[in-house]
Amino acid sequence: MSSEMHSPRGPVTRAVVTGGAGFVGSRLCEALLDAGAEVVCVDNLLTGATDNLGALRGRSALRFVRSDIAEEGFTAPAARAALRPGVDLVMHLASPASPVDYLEHPLETLDVGSRGTRAALDLAQDHGARFVLASTSEVYGDPQVHPQAEEYWGNVSSVGPRSVYDESKRFAEALVSGYRRALGTDTGIVRIFNTYGPRMRESDGRVVPTFIRQALAGEPLTVAGDGSQTRSLCYVDDTVAGLLAFARSGHPGPMNLGNPYELTVRQIAEDVIGATRSRSRIVHVERPVDDPGMRCPDITLARTELGWEPAVTWPDGLSRTVAWFRRRAQEAA
Repeated sequence: MSSEMHSPRGPVTRAVVTGGAGFVGSRLCEALLDAGAEVVCVDNLLTGATDNLGALRGRSALRFVRSDIAEEGFTAPAARAALRPGVDLVMHLASPASPVDYLEHPLETLDVGSRGTRAALDLAQDHGARFVLASTSEVYGDPQVHPQAEEYWGNVSSVGPRSVYDESKRFAEALVSGYRRALGTDTGIVRIFNTYGPRMRESDGRVVPTFIRQALAGEPLTVAGDGSQTRSLCYVDDTVAGLLAFARSGHPGPMNLGNPYELTVRQIAEDVIGATRSRSRIVHVERPVDDPGMRCPDITLARTELGWEPAVTWPDGLSRTVAWFRRRAQEAA
C-alpha cells in the first residue's frame, strides 16, 4: 500500500464511467449526475442493461455510449464525440463481476481487465484526469488473514475456475500501479467487497439476489456447503458514496470499501426468508471450487482517510432490496 502524499481533487465536472450500465455503475452515474457532473457512460452491455439507466432518461448531462473498450478502446466515433470536451475523472468498473458471468465469459473478463484497463488508463493520462480502478475483495482469494487489510497479499489460485476474475483484477492493479510510477498518472485502486441492493440481476448467481428470488418464488434456498462461510454485505448506496469520496480524495490506494459486519451464508438465507415472509426452506448444495471461507474487510484506512463507513444496516438494506425485487416480480407477472 502506498504511503505517498496525496492531494484532494476539485469538484468533478465531467466523468467517464466504464461499465456504467451495470448494477453499481448505474448507481454511480446517478450519483455523479446528482452532484452536478456531466457523465459519459460506456458499456458493451455484456452483463449491464440499459434498463438500469431508465431513471436517468431525459437527463441531458448523461451520454450513453455502447462500446467494448477491450476491443475498441475509446476510438469508436460515438466515444470520440462524447469525449471531445475532455474529462477530469475516469471510473473503471467494466467487468463481469459475478461467478455466473465471469465463468460464462472468461476471455472477455480477462480482456477487459487487461486491454480494457489499459485503454481507460490511456484516456485518463491523455486528459490529465483522475483514474479509479474498481478492484475487488477477490484479490485476497480464500484469505488466511481475517479480517483482510490492504497490506495482505492474498491466497489466490492462478489456475482455478475463479482465476479469470481474480487474476484480471490483480493484473489491473499492477497495471494501474505501473502507470502511476512510470507516467505519474493520478490513479487510485479501491477493493470493493460484497455489494447488494436494487438493480442486481436476479439470475446473476450472487447470494443475496439468488436467495431473494428463491424465497419470493417459494423455492428452497440453496446454501452452499454447511453455510458457515462468511460474507460481509455493503448496501450499494454506501459503496457508491465510498467510491465518490475516494475519487475526490486523490488517494492512491489500494483501499477496501465494504461493510465489516460479518454474516454466515446460512444467516443470510434465514434473514431473507424472514424479510420476504416466505415459507421456503433451506437446502444444502455442493460448495463451489475456491469458494472463500471468510470475507470481511478491515476498513480502518477508509475511515481514517475518507471519513467513510457504511451507514445502511443489513436489515434496512435487505428490506429495501426485497421491496425492489418484489416490485419487479409483480411487474413481470
